[in-house]
Amino acid sequence: MPVTELLKRNAKEYADEIALVELNPKASDEKKRSFKEFDLVQQTEDMSYRRQLTWKVFDEKANRVANLLIARGVQKGDKVAILMFNTLEWLPIYFGILKSGAIAVPFNFRYTADEISYCASLAEVKVLFFGPEFINRLMTNIDELSRGRILFYVGDGCPDFAEPYFMRVSDHSSSEPAIASTLTNDDYAAIYFSSGTTGFPKAILHKHLSLYQAAEMEAVHHETTHDDCFLCIPPLYHTGAKFHWMGSLWTGSRAVLLKGTKPDIILRAVSEEKCSIVWLLVPWANDILDAIDRQEIKLSDYDLSSWRLMHIGAQPVPPSLIRHWKDYFPDHQYDTNYGLSESTGPGCVHLGLENIEKVGAIGIPGYRWECRITDENGNEVKKGEVGELCVKGPGVMTCYYNNPEATAEVLKDGWLFTGDMARQDEDGFYYLVDRKKDVIVSGGENIYPVEIENFLSEYFKVDDVAVIGLPDKRLGEITGAIIKVKADMTCTEEEIERFSETLPRYKRPKKIIFADVPRNATGKIEKPALRKKYGAFRLVEAEVQS
Repeated sequence: MPVTELLKRNAKEYADEIALVELNPKASDEKKRSFKEFDLVQQTEDMSYRRQLTWKVFDEKANRVANLLIARGVQKGDKVAILMFNTLEWLPIYFGILKSGAIAVPFNFRYTADEISYCASLAEVKVLFFGPEFINRLMTNIDELSRGRILFYVGDGCPDFAEPYFMRVSDHSSSEPAIASTLTNDDYAAIYFSSGTTGFPKAILHKHLSLYQAAEMEAVHHETTHDDCFLCIPPLYHTGAKFHWMGSLWTGSRAVLLKGTKPDIILRAVSEEKCSIVWLLVPWANDILDAIDRQEIKLSDYDLSSWRLMHIGAQPVPPSLIRHWKDYFPDHQYDTNYGLSESTGPGCVHLGLENIEKVGAIGIPGYRWECRITDENGNEVKKGEVGELCVKGPGVMTCYYNNPEATAEVLKDGWLFTGDMARQDEDGFYYLVDRKKDVIVSGGENIYPVEIENFLSEYFKVDDVAVIGLPDKRLGEITGAIIKVKADMTCTEEEIERFSETLPRYKRPKKIIFADVPRNATGKIEKPALRKKYGAFRLVEAEVQS
């Protein structure tokens, strides 16, 4: 069945139970005013607000969106984009798009004006819902963006080039449109964009089958029940956040959308909302641990008794982080999830709640997934050998939209070639070695940056680290380590060199740079930006030395 049927079921079985909560620890008066006519906003003296939505109202709002789109000429298969920060309106709009028979197209809220125009053109977007934070960016290319498209503004004080969403949607029925009952798992549902860390975004097309699989898989992997409460912090445009939330959709359980990533904000949300499942990115988990280490926060100030599971995804997880986490949270279940937007986000490989002794591995094939590791000719390698990780299952994308050449490169006989290098141990657990494109070839030796990043992250002064290949006239490439030092600490190159002496000589960083490590909204290191910044510097340096 299509994933929209799960929302319809929840609206019937759990009508008056809370589905979604939006928490904004520090909201401006302007932001609060934008919702005053539409939802009850619980405000506090410290300028925070809290809004909530029942399953019945969630479904009704989605139906209104669907009927609005249909009334404006949107037909089955048309593309409708969302460019918004996390808000209580986000998911009802998303499901309204699906119920209309259209294809939902979430946009990364970090896109520049030109990237917004590019993605809207690539995906052939007919309608765009956008929030107040994006007015200036849209205005940059407004003539192009508004040509042949309907723009709905989700906020207060609608700009002249758009239509007011709240006013328009209130005129339409809250009953489900007839087309929603005709949808099947084989209908197209969503287009997601690749993260762009390896190039300009590609449009990834998925069917309802992928979304339904993601919902069931999330509930199975994390043993989600109706009594759980999921804390969602990452952006909903990303497959990770969306499809981890889908476990709540599957079980009809509550979820909290939190705006803010500071340790105190996260712990207060868990404490006050009684959250039981929390998905963190590596930087946020590190921030929590550092704040506890420095005694800036005390765990005794919070009621964290409801918190049973902490899981991490979107990037390699240093084993040292999890060992440190268990020092403070010994009773927590832990899981890590591996996935790509091409595989409906996280879960095609997952560690499993019972396998914490395998921390460092990305895990075993997820629910209804198959995995294998192949060489450059597509032949499966022996256990222990490094090759490209390939996955196969009901969540694999249909194609890269309007890009048959790129599709043919990664989809072969139903297998998705991920571009990630991995190995499998004797127990069947997979370990991520690195991105295929990130492998450093130095003097004929293959060097895998993730391995070195995990090693350097063990040093007590290292807050974050990225390892990249830097051009070298003699060796082709050398290993460069960009290291962010922990707050209130100093570190020298000599310290890192001494710490690295246990590494094989060819793996030791040849260039150490102390600087911030840029990450995108989903926590992935932006290595192309680092290579562009420091690679050019290294080329000049090499020329001077020669």
